[in-house]
Amino acid sequence: MARRRWLVMMIMVLGPIAPRARADSETITLRDGQKVVGEVVADRATAVYVDLGYDLLRIPKDQIKKRVKGLDTATGAPSSRAPEIESSRFYSTGNLKPTGVNDLVRRFGEAVISIETPSGKGSGFIINREGYAVTNAHVIQGETRVSAILYLNATSGFSRRRIDDVEIVAINAFFDLALIKLPLPPDVKPSHVVLGKDDDVSAGDGVFAVGNPFGLERSVSQGIVSNRSRSIEGQLYLQTDTAINPGNSGGPLFNQRGEVIGVTSRGADAAMADNLGFAIPVAYVKEFIEHREAFAFDKSNPNSGYRYLEPPRRRIMGRPVGLTEGPGAKKGTTPAELHPSSTVKSKETTR
Repeated sequence: MARRRWLVMMIMVLGPIAPRARADSETITLRDGQKVVGEVVADRATAVYVDLGYDLLRIPKDQIKKRVKGLDTATGAPSSRAPEIESSRFYSTGNLKPTGVNDLVRRFGEAVISIETPSGKGSGFIINREGYAVTNAHVIQGETRVSAILYLNATSGFSRRRIDDVEIVAINAFFDLALIKLPLPPDVKPSHVVLGKDDDVSAGDGVFAVGNPFGLERSVSQGIVSNRSRSIEGQLYLQTDTAINPGNSGGPLFNQRGEVIGVTSRGADAAMADNLGFAIPVAYVKEFIEHREAFAFDKSNPNSGYRYLEPPRRRIMGRPVGLTEGPGAKKGTTPAELHPSSTVKSKETTR
């Protein structure tokens, strides 16, 4: 008890005591607003373990609102500059440094996957360490047997790893987006992408796409953003002159910092136009992921998510009348007498 009073007095005099910050420390913000600063020594499927310098703290992932890497080495406090990476449970956002396309492909290439179904092929990208990935709805729509091929970095370039029994988590045909989960083996830990900011895109920005057009694995195409707000059938798209071909669908469109700013979705027929491709903005992707429960996939209905029946229509036109007396009705008049076509029966007629 005396030691506790002494500690309180020391805090009042010296201020709060914080663990010594290291260059590789992270600031973890919890859902209740509290923050924890320390080195993440283990990142498991359900929790992270943080070294506070004097103790090891286990934090459940469902209690984490975001994770920020990078500290101000002068003060030991979180940097006032834009964080490099912020992580939530399902995806990471960030403000990365501009780098050459070849370096970015090596860094994030593992996160780009090939998706195969009995009816065709497409692309996708992994968004977290648990194996969740995003692709286009039209790549897997109508299918329940989905496989993915990982391209893991190797000394010879990359090695293929096939993952079967991919789970369809959510699907939204209107936005043409789908969320899937790869059952990753324990020895496979591919990298994942970082999502960019939807308001940090301008016409003329350099971009590149990674995908599998016509089955040509890990193809990279480069271009610019031609227009950041192109309306097609009531939905906004990023227009780009980056080559987008069948097989690219569902793959990521990166900016020059390596952040995903869109999902490549469609391209113009080469016989009609040249260098005309479109990508779904990352804002739609974030909205879809955050509200994934609303688009939860129904295994009994592989064509879409849950389908709700329309409410029954009124069988009688005009102002509805109560089951007892209504306007203009005589005393004792039953609904069946007032509206002969109604299916409602009085007590006398049911005896």
